[in-house]
Amino acid sequence: MKKGIALATCLSLLLGGVLAGCSNSSQSSSPASSTPAPAAQTEDKKTEPMVLHWSINSEPPSMDPGIAVDADSFDMIYAAFEGLTNYDLNGQLTNATAESFTNNDTFTQFTFKIRKDAKWNNGDPVTANDFVYAIKRNLDPKTASEYAYQLYYIKGGEEFNTGKGKAEDIGVKALDDYTVQFDLKAPTPFFRELTFFPTLFPLHQKTVEGNPNWAAEAKTIVSNGPFNMESWEHKSKIVFTKSPTYWDKDNVKLDRLEIVMIDDNNTAFSMFENGEVDWGGYPASTLPADAIQSIKDQGKLMVADNPGTQSVVFNTTKPPFNNKKIRQAFSYAINRQEIIDNILQTGVPAAYGWVPTSMGLKPDGYFKEDAEGAKQLLAEGMKELGLTTFPEVTYTFDTTDVNKKVAEALQDQWKKVLGVQVKLYTAELKVYRDMRSQANFDMIRFQWGADFNDPINFLEMFRDKTGGNNHPDWENPKFKELIDKSYQESDLEKRKQILLEAETILMDEMPLAPINFRGSPYVKNDKVKDFIIYPLGGAYFKFTSVVQ
Repeated sequence: MKKGIALATCLSLLLGGVLAGCSNSSQSSSPASSTPAPAAQTEDKKTEPMVLHWSINSEPPSMDPGIAVDADSFDMIYAAFEGLTNYDLNGQLTNATAESFTNNDTFTQFTFKIRKDAKWNNGDPVTANDFVYAIKRNLDPKTASEYAYQLYYIKGGEEFNTGKGKAEDIGVKALDDYTVQFDLKAPTPFFRELTFFPTLFPLHQKTVEGNPNWAAEAKTIVSNGPFNMESWEHKSKIVFTKSPTYWDKDNVKLDRLEIVMIDDNNTAFSMFENGEVDWGGYPASTLPADAIQSIKDQGKLMVADNPGTQSVVFNTTKPPFNNKKIRQAFSYAINRQEIIDNILQTGVPAAYGWVPTSMGLKPDGYFKEDAEGAKQLLAEGMKELGLTTFPEVTYTFDTTDVNKKVAEALQDQWKKVLGVQVKLYTAELKVYRDMRSQANFDMIRFQWGADFNDPINFLEMFRDKTGGNNHPDWENPKFKELIDKSYQESDLEKRKQILLEAETILMDEMPLAPINFRGSPYVKNDKVKDFIIYPLGGAYFKFTSVVQ
């Protein structure tokens, strides 16, 4: 959805802890002149607005917390909105719009008290009803929220979303104006952590219902977070300013956040080198592969190790990847370490499972590369499909320098091991996302980052073929049974074994081929302090300052 500690320089967090990679060096600026500046000039300098210059890869498809699914949108939403919880500078989950919470002994009921000084940027109070409205609206099938399944932990949520229940039966209610209660269908110890996710953010009902395009323009966005969107020049630039109505505005240091949209990562990195933006690489952009070794040699490369997995997704609905053995063949033919060493250059682990090893299901993985085995599986799969020659297939990826090099490496490996010539297709980000969501591909690049710190977040997306993030369009009755069983299991060790069995099925069926666990490189302006890379990934600007 992404790490030593040097908070004065930067902050990069993982799983509630601060684990690796921030430089704690600082550079002092030499004065331009040895002559003291006049008092008036000194005073002017103190009152200059504090501005962070940032970049993102593309136009955010949506500023609606209930609709957004992509990283660029989420980063902008976290600047403008706030949920019940958030993360502090020490990487700990903390109360945010909620001032306190309680839960029962079985973790099936959570109650949150809303701060009475929490305001929307139009001055209206943020109330419990704003959370109730948002949950029910995001579960409404008419909303078509791809993350609606994140709300299935709430009683009646899945039933309403799938057309089998009523909105009034959903287990969320306002006990009074400032108390919201969630009743869950099964023990969910991590539910408080889940309230940090945008799908559970409050929404201003009058705004949403009064304008179906409310989240598409700066002037119509009513938000409750540390920054207000001042302007949105589509496909060009977004400007945020500090919100005067935010309950914790005294801890917001930036006056302005100026964000340019740069779809070419070489251009974005050149802008960083030229001082036009204050950050290069994750989570603002992707560092060009050819620049990584040079940055590493200078001792400036940092890597955010947030739980996530990069993979090749197979379209399981049509030949040839409706055949398990062919999917396995393409996976076993990948030389993961070669890709990591020669292209990614970040030292991240190769992935032989889908769930990150940090979540502890099976750190050694479920399979290994096997060139000879891959050839045999391909032959057997083709025979099962009645194929004498392998059909033309295409691997689709989104346009970045690194993704292109990975695609070319995969193409070369599949040709050498399997004798299959795979075509490559690169798509602009919006087109790529549309192709992925509509299953308009043979194979496609897919990287998933954790929304919350639990293996279920990597597995439940494949529970149903119609799931919003089930890009392979794959489902398996036994897998679904295990996912449902895990929801009801309160014994943590037994639950772990259930999820282990589920991932074993997933990695045998191989609807997607994991390549590597995520490690996202970046470099920064040393003047940027207290910027947070969230434990599970993503940007948070609330505490950031730019020291002159």
